[in-house]
Amino acid sequence: MEETKALAKLVIITGMSGAGKTIAVQSLEDLGFFCVDNLPPVLIPKFAELIDQSNGKIGKVALVIDLRGREFFTALSESLRYMKENYTVSYEILFLEATDSVLVQRYKESRRRHPLAKDGSPLSGIQQERILLEELKGAATQVIDTGSLKPAQLKERIIAAFSNQDTDKLAVNVISFGFKYGVPIDADLIFDVRFLPNPHYVEELRPQTGQDPRVYDYVMKWGETQQFLEKLLDMLQFLLPNYKKEGKSQVVIGIGCTGGKHRSVAIAEYLGKMLGAGETEVVRVSHRDAERDRR
Repeated sequence: MEETKALAKLVIITGMSGAGKTIAVQSLEDLGFFCVDNLPPVLIPKFAELIDQSNGKIGKVALVIDLRGREFFTALSESLRYMKENYTVSYEILFLEATDSVLVQRYKESRRRHPLAKDGSPLSGIQQERILLEELKGAATQVIDTGSLKPAQLKERIIAAFSNQDTDKLAVNVISFGFKYGVPIDADLIFDVRFLPNPHYVEELRPQTGQDPRVYDYVMKWGETQQFLEKLLDMLQFLLPNYKKEGKSQVVIGIGCTGGKHRSVAIAEYLGKMLGAGETEVVRVSHRDAERDRR
């Protein structure tokens, strides 16, 4: 009986310069991906041919693609189409994003010059690059906003997104956040829990986070909290299997309160426990803003 050839996995890492592509490729390397940095898009079909002919020896590959002009995007589109038609290599595009102000600050801190900034001003290069990458961002499988993420947090997000892809389980990332610091742009679902009673106004609870048992119990004790969670779980238990059925490999759920410290953290912890008890999802919980303004 003829053996079915295993489908190789290719991840293309791209996005804004300074948004964290180096950390992303290092994270995938830690997961056992064979990684190549700055591969010209025109060479992707040749690389796919090598993967295809490796008979499964090269199963997971990550390529970092930096686009420096419109011709690069055209070459990438043509290469991906050719690869899909001719080789047993599946691919997805990971796009890393950050706001102009965040990227400018990173360039100032690193004292590096933006590759598209002919006049030496990082902002002009960033704005030009954003225009060039707009269409590619729309075609991306995953978009991660790295603006509020520390390097360790970005690595955690990358690992959470790709570590389970050898299984049939859906990766569910539950992220608590504070609306005052901005909404995570890579969230698939956003739930606002600012209507719940706020532990911030209880003096002994104010310095703690929703991971503290006293804060957690305070958030959970209210009738509206229990009613909300019952309805939320019912909806998620309907949505998640259908997302998986449609081919999604991960879902990012954002839970927001004012500062991202008390209510959203407690609700995210609860969802992590309840969703993690199932057999069809791999659930990870992270708290983007919980440690801000600790007093």
